[in-house]
Amino acid sequence: MRGVCGDFSTMPLKDLVVHLGNRRATGTLNVERGDVRKQLLLRDGHVITASSNQPREYFGQFLINQGHLTEDQLERAFATQAETHILLGKILIMTGTVSEATVRTVLSHKFREMLLDAFTWEEGGFDFRATDVAPEFEGLDVSVDLVDVSREGEFRETAWQAIRAVFPSGRVRVEVDERKLTDRKAGSMDERIVQLAKEGLSIDGMALALHATDFFLYQRLYALYRQDALRVSDEAPLPAPEPGAHTVVVVEDDDDDLNAGGVIGSESSSDEVLQAAQLFLDAGNLRDGEALVRRAHEIAPTEHTLKLLRDAESRLLTELRKALMEPSRVPALMVTPAHLKTLPLTSPERYLLSRIDGRRDVAAIVHVSPLQELEALKFFQGFVDTGLVKLTPRPLS
Repeated sequence: MRGVCGDFSTMPLKDLVVHLGNRRATGTLNVERGDVRKQLLLRDGHVITASSNQPREYFGQFLINQGHLTEDQLERAFATQAETHILLGKILIMTGTVSEATVRTVLSHKFREMLLDAFTWEEGGFDFRATDVAPEFEGLDVSVDLVDVSREGEFRETAWQAIRAVFPSGRVRVEVDERKLTDRKAGSMDERIVQLAKEGLSIDGMALALHATDFFLYQRLYALYRQDALRVSDEAPLPAPEPGAHTVVVVEDDDDDLNAGGVIGSESSSDEVLQAAQLFLDAGNLRDGEALVRRAHEIAPTEHTLKLLRDAESRLLTELRKALMEPSRVPALMVTPAHLKTLPLTSPERYLLSRIDGRRDVAAIVHVSPLQELEALKFFQGFVDTGLVKLTPRPLS
């Protein structure tokens, strides 16, 4: 077997993993769905290293979630990594922040979770390229057996059915009956869930605050539900996140110029939306231009729209970095916490605003967050535009 590729509608990832595990395959497995891309290096049917473009699947996020690292410690480790170019795990071991045994355990957990998360995908595709020998790489010798992952996947498939019957959406909020918590310890996952529930966070908001993968959080919520210690709140679900969304209004006058007045909606064709997007981009309005290119790609995805979207994202990211992070700028809230709770904010927005402490700059907050950099910067720009946040240059030391 030199290679195999396909899409998940014809061959689910769980079947492919069983296939590769039983054949003790060696090579590189790439899986993707939309903007999400993951790469796993295999040796004799074992995952030996894995990477993802999803921040929630970064190694540091797993360490924070499991209580081995704080956001401040992760930011200091990132600063050291930028200077030395040493792998994050090695830096944490050398500085005594995390033990080697812990790094190995968490890496193994990360490899498993990356694959198991993709087991639920019904769309997307995969590409496996076999090699005779696995490429050499720096890092600890950690491996996860694909056959073991496939067995865990079978259990989770059943578990997710039960979980979704109770928690249909991550936008719902929960209520906790603290009297029913039989084994509550300071700093435990249950204690953190209780506090976040009191703060009115949705399940998605909890996942961000805890730097948790979905299954890790949902399985604990479900266990508390089975203890009759937790239930879904009657409060309305929080709004769904629409990163960087703007009200884009256009109308063509007799001179075919772009003016405010008409809304480009779902009834517009991809070509119409792309035409409007190009006008915005040519005029230097990268935020609305990128939003329209994204909409066009959602309406009718092609290689052309994907390339335009990648170009627009790159230009917008450069612009937002200059506006929000160069030079270093520290955000400050311009409204009271009480007023903030009354605003119709999404879970990612609430998460980012909760990290503003008057000390960390925008770059530090974004760097350790479980959000994509572009997504987080779009939100920050929105905070500034609406007056929720004010940025001040960090004083030179």
